[in-house]
Amino acid sequence: MYKLIFLLFFTLSGFSQTFFGKVIGVKDGDTVVVLDSLKKSTTLRLAEIDCPEKNQPFGTKAKQFTSSQVFGKTVKYIVTDIDRYGRAIAMIFYGKTDKYLSAELVKNGLAWHYKKYSKSRSLAKWELEARTKKIGLWADPNPIKPSIWRRN
Repeated sequence: MYKLIFLLFFTLSGFSQTFFGKVIGVKDGDTVVVLDSLKKSTTLRLAEIDCPEKNQPFGTKAKQFTSSQVFGKTVKYIVTDIDRYGRAIAMIFYGKTDKYLSAELVKNGLAWHYKKYSKSRSLAKWELEARTKKIGLWADPNPIKPSIWRRN
């Protein structure tokens, strides 16, 4: 019920809000579970990117990277939307310098910049740099986007 009220408030309010929570689970490279101060858990899908699926090449590495960066830590997150599965889409920031988790995944070649939902020039630039340097999944001569992998 709490999640439904939260999602309804977010959708109707039309503005994003900043929240804090401890990451208590990492489902895959671009999906985490946070526990808020009221001890309610919320699944967050990272905004602006798409990581390889668990059973896809680099899927495990993306999950391990996300875990190494945020698992067990308190993060700041800004909910930007709700996906078709009812998950909150969020921009997650962590560490003393507020690193942007989606950007760190892209820079390390562990995610695609999801251009369909993001116009970020920075993410586009970092993806191009990772591709050029053949970092992470870009070492594969023919990486398959997760959206295509899921259809197979």
